[in-house]
Amino acid sequence: MDRSAYASMSTQEGGHWWFVARRAILDSLIRQRIAPRDGARILEAGCGTGGNLAMLASHGCVDALEYDAQAREIAGARGLARVEPGMLPARIGFDDSRYDLIAILDVLEHVDEDRASLAALRDRLAAGGRILLTVPAVPWLWSDHDVIHHHKRRYTLASLRRVAEEAGLKVEGIGYFNSLLFPLAMAMRTAHRLLRRKEALDAQPSPPVNALLRRIFSWERHLLGRIRFPIGLSLYAILSA
Repeated sequence: MDRSAYASMSTQEGGHWWFVARRAILDSLIRQRIAPRDGARILEAGCGTGGNLAMLASHGCVDALEYDAQAREIAGARGLARVEPGMLPARIGFDDSRYDLIAILDVLEHVDEDRASLAALRDRLAAGGRILLTVPAVPWLWSDHDVIHHHKRRYTLASLRRVAEEAGLKVEGIGYFNSLLFPLAMAMRTAHRLLRRKEALDAQPSPPVNALLRRIFSWERHLLGRIRFPIGLSLYAILSA
């Protein structure tokens, strides 16, 4: 990711509607669909600037790997996890430790070897462990936002299931989310294309709009597992060895 993107992320992830609501959804998925044991060992693969560490630490003891030194420094300064250099698929580190939960949250789309990366993480699962994975969805929504954030691809439900299964993982749950706001996002990205704008679509809106978007997006935590969204900006998967 560009240095400017990391700087933006570190300042926005505490209050921007997308980060806040996504954390609420992921927390709900972990509690309801994974339910780690007390004292669970957790690994975040590609922690960025550490915006998810507090949420993950509420479920157990967290290790985190991050390739970028600037992001790693910001994440480590939070004091919530042991944060070490690493990259997928070859350098996971942490002395071959095994984990009850591995979170790889909007990271897989950044790596060239997505199948090999999932296979490497599979080998680090403890008995009964789970991987929680999120990725951007809908390839035809590709935009300058993806280019700025150094995405290699966006996934469909079928392509994400395929790469997980080819990595030797069982798909216990999979589906779209960030679906309620999908029509708005599609309209915004279409407008950016028509106007030929080159900036990422992640600027924080005004406080009232930010609060409204956060409420709408976070409401999905009550729906995942009860209904299956036909489409969304993101995909999640719960995987086991």
